[in-house]
Amino acid sequence: MSAIAMHASDGLFDAPTSLLFGAVAVAGVALATVKARADLDDRTAPLAGLVAAFVFAVQMLNFPVLPGVSGHLLGGALAAILAGPWVGALCVTIVLVVQALLFADGGLTALGANVTNMALIGTAAGFLVAVVLRRLAVRSRGGLLVVAFTAALVNTVAAALGFVLEYALGGQGAVSLGGLAAALVGVHLLIGVGEGVITALTVGAVAGVRPDLVYLLRGRASAREAVT
Repeated sequence: MSAIAMHASDGLFDAPTSLLFGAVAVAGVALATVKARADLDDRTAPLAGLVAAFVFAVQMLNFPVLPGVSGHLLGGALAAILAGPWVGALCVTIVLVVQALLFADGGLTALGANVTNMALIGTAAGFLVAVVLRRLAVRSRGGLLVVAFTAALVNTVAAALGFVLEYALGGQGAVSLGGLAAALVGVHLLIGVGEGVITALTVGAVAGVRPDLVYLLRGRASAREAVT
């Protein structure tokens, strides 16, 4: 079982559940599209494109976490910290749609569920953690790295829990819910460590060069001094 387990395939959920989370995904992405307009301008739009491209590229690379188990970046916390929660959700959504349409990574009938747990739930959870810890992030470069790592770890586990919720409502299989939850959360805690390291290194690199482009640091007078 790996991070790819959250890229649910066709037939994993029953029709009502697929339709339900399809509607949730459409509503969430529509809201994010409206809200993201306030965060995008000539300066930040190129960053959003780069974030989406980076998440897409890194999601194609797996890293081992246990014998026979690998994971990959989900990218919600990374995108939200750099580009904001609304733009971040859109970036991850675009990646998931492209993967489903062009690479058959996740079924089309399960696309709503995949967008819900990875682009909406995971991104929101990771960004909320980053906001709660923002004072630590602007205090020093080390603080920013810790915040990015923690937010990414929470993002990964929250997305896994979203998958468990979806499976509980309409999963098509003989796997026990308790066993599924324990396995997914346990594995994704480990995957979250890898995601946290990648996110911290990426956010730290961007902040070291252009802290003004890091959404989490905007409006903080001491941000440039703290991270450079």
